[in-house]
Amino acid sequence: MIASYAMLAASMMFVGANVPVAKVLAEDLPIPLIAFLRCLLACAVLWPLMRAMEPGRRPGSEVMRNLFWQAAFGTALYNAGLLAGLRLTTALEGGLVLATLPTVVALGSALWLRERLSPRAWAAAALAAFGMAAINAVRAGGGGEGSIAGNALVFAGVIGEAVYVLLAKRAAGRVGVITAAFWMQVFSAAQLAPFALGSLPWLAPDAANGTNAALLVFHSLTASVLCLLLWYGGMRRAPANVAGVFSAFLPATAAALGVLVLGERFTLVHAVGFGVMVTSILLATWPARVR
Repeated sequence: MIASYAMLAASMMFVGANVPVAKVLAEDLPIPLIAFLRCLLACAVLWPLMRAMEPGRRPGSEVMRNLFWQAAFGTALYNAGLLAGLRLTTALEGGLVLATLPTVVALGSALWLRERLSPRAWAAAALAAFGMAAINAVRAGGGGEGSIAGNALVFAGVIGEAVYVLLAKRAAGRVGVITAAFWMQVFSAAQLAPFALGSLPWLAPDAANGTNAALLVFHSLTASVLCLLLWYGGMRRAPANVAGVFSAFLPATAAALGVLVLGERFTLVHAVGFGVMVTSILLATWPARVR
């Protein structure tokens, strides 16, 4: 069980680590090009994995339509919002905004899938809203290094990712995890290709360097492949109702790397926001009873 928990924690830590990586890439490369190349690299790795681990027929038309929309929201919109937002705000605050995902998914389940929310879930939603409001109130007053517009764009990405999660519930069990990931990356690459080609004239001559290439490979293979394998590998043995608790590692990793690597300033407002967001995650995902 400890190994499963370690895999879940590592998956969320890689997601958090990709926040500062995405910020560095977004400052040098056109956003559509980053997302498009990430999808192509992920396809190149997922294709042989799918053939080896999940051989069989292509998913049916209904599942493929669902995967198309998962790609549109969970890859295209999520990456566009995240990368555009990180051009304006800090990796630290971007990570805190991403921490609202479990709460947004819970609210979406209630509004769209008509699932009943517990009092704890509503409390988690209230805390997440309070944390977002506190951070942006400081931004409105001109304090700190972040940006209300940047935080709003990252939150738009969160909404896209939440729609992806809700759509994934409809296809659960009807297609293999790696097969679903491969086809979503294919659809995403097709959706992003026109925008990526249109962004090439805006590519700075010195942007195509070894550092950016290495960061892009890391960003693609960890976010689109390794995180997926670690998460579902951990889920095989860990109780499903406990797994969401490990989402707390996302904002923690993003905050730590934002401060240590990018030199961002960790303020009292960030400390309060971090505490509120982690409490919100725990309220939204902590199991009522662990057996």
